[in-house]
Amino acid sequence: MNATTDPRALEQLRARARSHVQAHQLAQAQALLEAIIQQAPHDLAASIDLADVLFRQGRLQASTAPLLQAARRLPRNAPLIIALVQHLIARGEVVAARAALDLLALAPDPPAGLLVAQANLRFALGEVAVAKALMDKAMAAGASAPEERHLYAMLLQFSGDIDGACRVLEECLRRWPAFGDAAMVLANLQRQRPESNRLEQWREQLDRLPAATAGPAEAFVRAEFEYALFKTLDDLGRHDEAWPALERCNALMHRLNPYDAAAEVAVTDALIRMPVRRIGTATSDGPTPIFIVGMPRSGTTLLDRILSSHSRVTSAGEIIDFWRQLHWVADVVPAKAKGLLHIIGRSSDIDYRALGARYLAQTQWRAQGRDFYIDKLPANIQLVSFIRRALPHAPILHMVREPMDTCFSNFKAMFGNVSPYSYDLEALAHHHRQYERLARHWHDGMPGAMLDVSYADLVQYPAATIGRVLTHCGLAVEDACLRPERNAAPVATPSSAQVRESIHTRGLGQWQLYERQLEPLRMALAAGDS
Repeated sequence: MNATTDPRALEQLRARARSHVQAHQLAQAQALLEAIIQQAPHDLAASIDLADVLFRQGRLQASTAPLLQAARRLPRNAPLIIALVQHLIARGEVVAARAALDLLALAPDPPAGLLVAQANLRFALGEVAVAKALMDKAMAAGASAPEERHLYAMLLQFSGDIDGACRVLEECLRRWPAFGDAAMVLANLQRQRPESNRLEQWREQLDRLPAATAGPAEAFVRAEFEYALFKTLDDLGRHDEAWPALERCNALMHRLNPYDAAAEVAVTDALIRMPVRRIGTATSDGPTPIFIVGMPRSGTTLLDRILSSHSRVTSAGEIIDFWRQLHWVADVVPAKAKGLLHIIGRSSDIDYRALGARYLAQTQWRAQGRDFYIDKLPANIQLVSFIRRALPHAPILHMVREPMDTCFSNFKAMFGNVSPYSYDLEALAHHHRQYERLARHWHDGMPGAMLDVSYADLVQYPAATIGRVLTHCGLAVEDACLRPERNAAPVATPSSAQVRESIHTRGLGQWQLYERQLEPLRMALAAGDS
């Protein structure tokens, strides 16, 4: 702050700016915030507020500039630095966000709350090991809230310490019996057995919870316990009892997260109409990304673990960096389907060379010294054309699984308040049809753009299938890829416990356990083929 700056005058400007924001007078608020920063260049709060105002005006790129300027002159104010990091991540400025977090990590004797905040942000960046180390310190420093223990349990789970995760979750439920997050994760982590299960615990808790007609928060918790009940009964082989619990869970989640079929069709139609340009052969310096795309629950995590067992490959996990950089280069504020439709509409004007360069600049650190790093985000199936044009040298692997197995695996996954297609059988079939339309279009319009990898072949004939995948990626065959269960790297996915097993075929035909109940899904999928 300049010596001549009057703090009271700045506060008056800030108050006026807030009033303009509340009145949706964004241009006036912008002018006042810019005046504050001109007088006090180190005012981080004003920089963040200015970024928010520009963002609300639909100016994504412009909203990044005050944040990057602020990142070069960080104050000794941990909460403001945390807020800055959150804003930087939202704009795809991962490198600057990590630098700010590195500086924050130098703070002596941080309180538990600050350690938890840092752990959450490192986790959001996919840095599981760093996040877990922070939570180790946070727990030792007194972190004890249920959400903090839940985060710690997940990080233990993703790091491979299943027993440790279970102990933390069991303690959660002893102290907070209605904590649905803990119940759901605990049910997933352990296979329930006749001699050891929590069936009565889940039923008793459901009896205590508010009715299904309660508000959204109560309905979500009830859905979590219904899921825990389903998972337990399913493990016990009591399928006729398990299915009603899954139906109740998904009916609640479908009510909370309705599926927008019209938006799904609009995006697929727009992608199919988008001009497909000839794919170049450009290369770049530094590590190369390998994209794994497809439907969720199609085996993408298994393929990720197999490939990242190779000595030249590491996994970046499920990162949304390409999606973020695409929005930034197109200067389109993220807005779900509406935002993607906007990008598709201006796809001919996008600077694809800049998109590829920006993506690499913000992600190559994830390679950790290896030659390749895996970007495993199934939803990137929608962005294949953009990826090919921005990163023509990057392999794209498309995981393909039998539709009924894929859909049933989604239906019983309980993704939380995301993936709304997964909570209703009709929505599932509709979503899968749009996915298949798009995959066929990419193959027809861009032959060779992505390699199909059959889940059935991968688990039944692993050596031959893995060899074909490695050859496609320009990698030599290594025996370690046949033993993904020995891969000790963290894996941040709900199936992290299962993918630490050796390659097996138990996932084939699982839907047949509920063949009668899933007949409407089978018919809906078959109708889409006719």
